[in-house]
Amino acid sequence: MTAFVLVSGPFTGGWVWQEVVGRLRAAGCEAYGVTLAGMDGGGGQEVDLEAHIGDVVRVVDRVGAGEEVVLVGHDYGIHPVLGAADRRSGRVARVVYLDAGMPGDGDTALAAVPDAAAVEGAGADGLVPAPRGDGWRRWGSTAGLGEADLERLDRLAVPQPVRTLTQPLRLTGNPFDRPTTGVLCTANGSGIGMVELLVATGPTRYRVLADPRVGFFELDTGHWPMLSAPGPLADVLLRAAKDEGRRLSVPEHGGEFLLDVAERPRERRGRIDLHLPEADGPRPAVLFVHGGPVPSDQRPTPRDTPTFLGYGRYAAAWGVVGATVDHRLHDLTDYPQAAEDVAGAVELLRADPRVDGDRIALWFFSGGGLLSARWLAEPPSWLRCVALTYPVLAPPPEWRVVDPRFRPAEVVGASSPPVVLTRVGLEHAAFAATVEEFVTAAGKAGAELDVVDVPLARHGFETLDHTDETREAVERAMRSVGARLNA
Repeated sequence: MTAFVLVSGPFTGGWVWQEVVGRLRAAGCEAYGVTLAGMDGGGGQEVDLEAHIGDVVRVVDRVGAGEEVVLVGHDYGIHPVLGAADRRSGRVARVVYLDAGMPGDGDTALAAVPDAAAVEGAGADGLVPAPRGDGWRRWGSTAGLGEADLERLDRLAVPQPVRTLTQPLRLTGNPFDRPTTGVLCTANGSGIGMVELLVATGPTRYRVLADPRVGFFELDTGHWPMLSAPGPLADVLLRAAKDEGRRLSVPEHGGEFLLDVAERPRERRGRIDLHLPEADGPRPAVLFVHGGPVPSDQRPTPRDTPTFLGYGRYAAAWGVVGATVDHRLHDLTDYPQAAEDVAGAVELLRADPRVDGDRIALWFFSGGGLLSARWLAEPPSWLRCVALTYPVLAPPPEWRVVDPRFRPAEVVGASSPPVVLTRVGLEHAAFAATVEEFVTAAGKAGAELDVVDVPLARHGFETLDHTDETREAVERAMRSVGARLNA
């Protein structure tokens, strides 16, 4: 028999699992919705993460010796779940990450809190006030929740002891040294396709997600599926216990750039790298702007990844200075900071004597596409072209905390510089919708738009999809940018 131990995110307790527990028990399983210390409305100012880990351990210890224990951690709940799994490694058969991050030894839950201002506003009593009404949206998508669900959250939620969010998680082993399942709530902004991209192009720590013991499911709902979709969630948990779920793999090419380009002299100047062509005199330049958000501790940083090393070298092969920038888009609230980093990189680039400062192109990727808004709205005379590759061009609904200045689809117009847009056919639905919004707006405004369609390519195709189609798309986009730089 399987015993599910269910641990919820901040401000909630075992009550939030009521419907899911009923369905799991009806399927013949044991199920326990855990109310952690201090989460019963009784205060708990001194409660910390270790206390919550102890709570989960005690539940595990009550489960019969012949039962397989599946620990389910939602949001913050993954921290005490991983701590308990570490302390009772011989008893835990599987860990389920339910719309949760990937904390490791030494990580705090605070690092992943979407509403840091709420935590900073914790009172002298050491408690973070529970959100109310629309405030729940700052902690995750409320898609799928009805008025009764939101009223229930408001009525039953309690303050979160701040020390549970600030005390580091301590682990003695690898969290992925056991069967693991990730359940992604797509309305909250993440799906299996995004995880595949991280495995293929992100930091090497994500490669563990391609372990055959790791499976994935998606739920088409918001961040509280135990309330918005208890039936589908229970079904997914039962399937996870049977070791079902989609498996991922590392691309055979190992994340290499899709074109074989020769290395060129590279010079590092602050946040930018210059890939220099074989040429006499000042040359036009293109600044490649990565997407994000990218964790501040990601290594290698974007400019040292195969994608941006590849683009920088490829530009240099075309006789153009290929510049790459590491900007500080680490969180959805960081767009203003990242925009200043890009502007500073442009100044450094234009001031370099090997660069023709009157012939510059800016090339944006993925979530970095929102940073193009400033340049599309008020283009300087030296900006010959803006290129966009699988971009985000308006904040998706779940990105509601993004500064309203970063909406390219709302500012593109006839006075914008020429735009070269590389559009992938296998795009994430939320991102594809923003691209279509931009294309429609550009058409109505009479903007100059060159669209490079890649029907069978995915977001991040440079390291995911090595095909003739994708190689031709990169060549065509570079040719289009080069023509405008040399016009």
